[in-house]
Amino acid sequence: MDVYYFYSYGTAAWMALQATPLIASPTMIVALLSPEVREASTLEVYFSQCLGFALLTVGVLNVLLTGSVPLSSRLTEAGAASTEASDPKAPYALPTLTITAFFHAAYAFYTYSMWTRTGVFAFSMGTAGSGFFCAVALWCILFASSDGRISRKTGADKRTSGFPFKNAEADKRKGKKGL
Repeated sequence: MDVYYFYSYGTAAWMALQATPLIASPTMIVALLSPEVREASTLEVYFSQCLGFALLTVGVLNVLLTGSVPLSSRLTEAGAASTEASDPKAPYALPTLTITAFFHAAYAFYTYSMWTRTGVFAFSMGTAGSGFFCAVALWCILFASSDGRISRKTGADKRTSGFPFKNAEADKRKGKKGL
């Protein structure tokens, strides 16, 4: 589950990094994006700061809803995170993970299209960052969202079978001798 914590806190940090210049200096952002040098309008400053605060809010909600910070005093396992729906620590972990994965995928696609159209290096950095977090999120959705049904007796995965290759663990479980 270390990857899961890495993703949760990494996503929040990535969004905070993007939000900081939007909140702190919207005039500079408008001056950098505008083809002519001009002062930012009040509406542009408002939208820039609102976007920055929204990114911070989504980052904090991601950390809270994925169960990285326990919101209750009752812990099922000491220090173990889980994305199972029955886990009281994180009932919204998997849906939050899926939504933020879509966010990172859309953001990576958008920054890639802007990078190929304009050639600005900053867009390539956005593509790399969001693409990386999208890949980590997909990995967490596929592999970190279940316990894998590990047997307590043998330590083997219970979902193994002998098809199409011989599987000694599956044969032991079924009580068969190797052919």
